[in-house]
Amino acid sequence: MTEPRFSFVPVLDHEIHLTEWGNPENEPLVMWHGLARTGRDFDELARALSDEFYVLCPDTIGRGLSSWSRNPEAEYCIEFYSGIAADLLDHYGIDRAGWVGTSMGGLIGMRMASGPMSDRLCYLVINDIGPEIPQEAIDRIVDYAGTSPEFGSVCEAEEWLRAAYAPFGPASDAFWTRMARTSVRRKDNGRFTTHYDPRIIVQFEASPDELTSWDRFAQISLPTHVIQGKSSDLLTGDILQRMKESLPEMAVTVVEDCGHAPTLSRQADIAHLRQTIHGLRAAS
Repeated sequence: MTEPRFSFVPVLDHEIHLTEWGNPENEPLVMWHGLARTGRDFDELARALSDEFYVLCPDTIGRGLSSWSRNPEAEYCIEFYSGIAADLLDHYGIDRAGWVGTSMGGLIGMRMASGPMSDRLCYLVINDIGPEIPQEAIDRIVDYAGTSPEFGSVCEAEEWLRAAYAPFGPASDAFWTRMARTSVRRKDNGRFTTHYDPRIIVQFEASPDELTSWDRFAQISLPTHVIQGKSSDLLTGDILQRMKESLPEMAVTVVEDCGHAPTLSRQADIAHLRQTIHGLRAAS
């Protein structure tokens, strides 16, 4: 089963859109995207790993085809997203799953792995995020994610995405074209804009404590692997070093030609992540 299926699941008064890959009888693997992105970011990776995993790629509320919040201050936060994740596992009858989280998805995984929900995860792969986010990086994110740019065409949107997400590193033209197609929605005036609620950045003001979570991070006992984009402004060398000191058993991969955050879409990166997951499974 290499073609995706699409589902809408009612969870916590929301409708969550998911892209499903692979045979539901296989071992489950959740891939959770970054702040202003969608579950479709993992298309290449999920397609490749669907030969041995049942891969679930949700759109977080306020993104993609999932519903938007009427109470963003309370719901656009890592704690609420973690509750959605646990309820999604319940909906699919999944006791435990592997977790690959990019940026915000990594924060959700870390919160689940460090508290009462830790028994829902088998292992944790964190893609370019840590228990602390530098203020300069927050300012950059708020600058691009807090606005709703308009585009006259999807081609114009693709040009903007290539520039805004240049730190993702090298990716194929097919990746950027697909990213543009799944990253925009049409407005009432007929023009395109980004496919998320601009209020998602409220978490930086309403829940700043969730962005510094060293105490919780130290409680993680699951097999854990961290991926860093070499030039990342979110997962800096100092933060990564402190993470390694906090969790000495944690393994690290540094992607030399990326910033925040590696797409994990290239064949070499996919092969390396498959090998990484096999190692984490053996240790769990």
